[in-house]
Amino acid sequence: MQKMSKSITPLLCFLLLSCGALAQTRIYVNEYLNIGVGARGLGMAGAQSATVGDVTSGYWNPAGLMKVDNDFEVGLMHAEYFSGNAKYDYGSAAMPLKDKNHTVGISILRFAIDDIPNTIDYVQPDGSFDESKLKSMSAGDYAFLLSYAQRLKIFKNVDIQTSIGANVKIIYRQLGSLANAWGAGVDVGLQGAYKQWRFGLMAKDITTTYTSWSFHLSESDKIVFGKTGNEIPVKSYEVMLPRLNFGFARYLMAPEKKIQVMAELDIDMTTDGKRNTLISSKPISLDPHMGVEGSYKNTVFLRLGVGNIQRALDDRDTTNKKKFTIYQPAVGLGLKIKGLMVDYAFTSLQTQANPLYTHIISLRLDVNKKQTKQIKAQSAAEYTEPGERRHKDKASKTKKVKTEKSK
Repeated sequence: MQKMSKSITPLLCFLLLSCGALAQTRIYVNEYLNIGVGARGLGMAGAQSATVGDVTSGYWNPAGLMKVDNDFEVGLMHAEYFSGNAKYDYGSAAMPLKDKNHTVGISILRFAIDDIPNTIDYVQPDGSFDESKLKSMSAGDYAFLLSYAQRLKIFKNVDIQTSIGANVKIIYRQLGSLANAWGAGVDVGLQGAYKQWRFGLMAKDITTTYTSWSFHLSESDKIVFGKTGNEIPVKSYEVMLPRLNFGFARYLMAPEKKIQVMAELDIDMTTDGKRNTLISSKPISLDPHMGVEGSYKNTVFLRLGVGNIQRALDDRDTTNKKKFTIYQPAVGLGLKIKGLMVDYAFTSLQTQANPLYTHIISLRLDVNKKQTKQIKAQSAAEYTEPGERRHKDKASKTKKVKTEKSK
């Protein structure tokens, strides 16, 4: 029985952690939803709320979907953690509506560990092992986001562009045939642009998201749980309290320049208790992260990011009082070839004190219907960023005046 107890301990720990305390809120609930998606965002340490403007906007800030100027966009990402044991997959699609003032999107996330040995029935009462009873299962977390965005016209100044977006979020979690959970929530995002400045606000789980667990233990499972001194779970739920993200960014070069440099600072504000963040307190915790992106002709991209900044105790200090700053670095590259965008990021799930680095690759495909030469020429003359076309038009007028004066 001692061997049986050891063999099922990891499984029971995972199950009981999923249960949580009945009718209580906890911090770090459903943290797989906060890892991030897309190699661009991960290469900038998640600093995306203000500048994101592609198919990944459904995750980072749904208001950014209004920057999708293609007829259809598809995004895919795959990453592996913990020596390949944990798989993280993401897929999304976005499509502007006919009036171009509204955009819809869908996103799917999966973070799972597959082929986990289920050893509950593996050890027999006499101590022998029955290979036929050794089965495998998967522990998977899923999220489905249905996104909608539209333009806002709340300022008379044409230099100020704004948009709003929202997500309806469905959560599904499964632990083999032993348990599963369902939850639902709502996210709301805002984006603004003023000349070369960008602003973003993302409010996750604004209605508070409840995830309800149901357990499906057989009678034999309950017997094993009882013999090993484990509690038999019946039903429980998890509560995700609202989480806010504020983003500020600026394009450092004029819009018409071939070389562009953009810097963004985001601050995550959580309300579920004292977290291990740079600014931590019981009511709220603040977690800043920043990223920089440089590009050439909107074709080649280089990205750097720093996030997950913490103050940690120094293990070498015997008084257990000395602290030092630790952080999570990230770096990324991007290459755009016609309608295909390939992004790469090298980052970690944890800080540099105990890094778990991984390589992340994501793809984005832009699909457009056949256009006439006139429409293509017009599209090529426009910028996707709000307010940048005004700068290009102004530059064209200045060039025209200079030409006339020279004549």
